[in-house]
Amino acid sequence: MKPAGTALLLLLVALTALGPTAMQIFIPALPAVRDAFASSTAIVQLTFSLSTLAMAASTLIAGPLADRFGRRPVILGGLAFFLLGTLIALFATSIPLLVLGRTVQAAGGATGFVLTRTIVRDLFGREDTARIIAYLTMGMVVAPMLAPALGGLLTDLYGWRSVFLVGGAAGLLVLMAVLRHLPETHRFERTAEGPRAMLAGMARLLRIRAFQGYAATGAFSMSLFFSFLGGAPFVTVEVLERPASEYGLFFMLVSLAFMLGNFLAARISVRIGLDRMIRAGSSVVLIVATSAIPIMALGGWNLVTLFAPMTVIGFAQGTALPNVQAGAISVDPRAAGAASGLAGFIQMAMAALAVQIVGTVQNGTPYPTLLAMLVCAIGMVGGSLWTRSAGR
Repeated sequence: MKPAGTALLLLLVALTALGPTAMQIFIPALPAVRDAFASSTAIVQLTFSLSTLAMAASTLIAGPLADRFGRRPVILGGLAFFLLGTLIALFATSIPLLVLGRTVQAAGGATGFVLTRTIVRDLFGREDTARIIAYLTMGMVVAPMLAPALGGLLTDLYGWRSVFLVGGAAGLLVLMAVLRHLPETHRFERTAEGPRAMLAGMARLLRIRAFQGYAATGAFSMSLFFSFLGGAPFVTVEVLERPASEYGLFFMLVSLAFMLGNFLAARISVRIGLDRMIRAGSSVVLIVATSAIPIMALGGWNLVTLFAPMTVIGFAQGTALPNVQAGAISVDPRAAGAASGLAGFIQMAMAALAVQIVGTVQNGTPYPTLLAMLVCAIGMVGGSLWTRSAGR
């Protein structure tokens, strides 16, 4: 790859990773935020659940906006929202202001996550697109994998506000790089499709049984992951009385397992088949989620019994999720973009609901988090079976 192409690729990786990294770096600070504002776990969890919902909304509308106005203006607008939300959160004097800041930050950060794949499709031929997106996926996983460890360390050493200071600095650097190095890549006629046509297309997708199954499988898988994200920091810091930095270090194992699952899926999905990979991964998730509660009960409450099942689940999800996403956008090739946005919206919206439920039912034990994961695992298997019945 030429130097200019390498620089652009690194910029796209940074854009992809900015939103997920900002979310992950903040998660270890949740218990400290609750203590700082003398609030309840359920209220503090709004900083996570509502920002997840904002990411869902951004995922749904960023693509159509970029088709109408161009990629560069929408990305610049998203980065401006990201920085504005970061400033609000950094100087927040109350939980409502912090929730507002996190929500605006998440909505802005999600635009880069959504549109980098569109930019790749604009710039590269079919043969190169899969290879470039693989690099973007690595960036999406690697940076958030390291972010919880950094967030926990910053929280322990400098307090929870420091995570927004670091996030704001990263967002500012990305904005400067976009202004200097990212051209407008949308070379085609701007679409004039209005909201009514977009909603009609999504409604048609929702009536397709196969899409229902793929969307449900992905949504329950994402909800399981976010249930763990929403509950594990409180379990680590409050129940197990371990520092936030240890949560970040153990979470790296989960991210690494997910990355390995993606790698395996890339190597063997073509031979085994998309739907068989989904069913196999979902079955492993259900088996491990079912065993997580007795493992915790018999092995004692500690970080190993908390993170070991989730690490295996992360690997199984890594084998299933790429195939779920491929299945959703292949239901109707004419509506691949709409299918991708709608499936992403459903995933993030359900994940936001799961996060808030887990935060609300916290009872000083690890079991609400594990039970929520089990319920989501059952839903994941149900979605895969629904897809299979649609095929028949």
